[in-house]
Amino acid sequence: MAPLIILLVVTLALLVAGAGGVRGLKPWPVAVRGGLAAMFVATGIAHFVGMREQLISMVPPALPAPGLLVTVTGILELVGAAGLLWHRTAPWAAGGLGLMLIAMFPANVYAALEGILTAADDQLVPRTAMQVVFLAATVVVVVHHVRARRSRGVAG
Repeated sequence: MAPLIILLVVTLALLVAGAGGVRGLKPWPVAVRGGLAAMFVATGIAHFVGMREQLISMVPPALPAPGLLVTVTGILELVGAAGLLWHRTAPWAAGGLGLMLIAMFPANVYAALEGILTAADDQLVPRTAMQVVFLAATVVVVVHHVRARRSRGVAG
């Protein structure tokens, strides 16, 4: 639940700041990018501190080297978060993070079905709903950038 709260609170805070006239924060996609970046920083850090052993236990047994997979995905989340903050790399970072969410979803299913995570928000239905929100946010960033690029091409 914490990643969802981070995504929502940071996005809303950036929207409020943009509405208040803070330069560079007016477009809502910038707020979504900021919310996603904050969320992926938090989840990326969790791959190394605090939840590492729990995340390793979530890796389905069919996959090799669970510790390495958790390390690699943690690094990718942190790099993706940084990429979201720069306009030119944001769509690529969002697309990559979206694909990673899809690739990592089986670990969430495995953990829910095997009872590895017992919190109410870690059960399959709430976890799936949160993943859909996270994935939708990455898609919003990609779509916005594609549309913005097309409109600049038409205007120019």
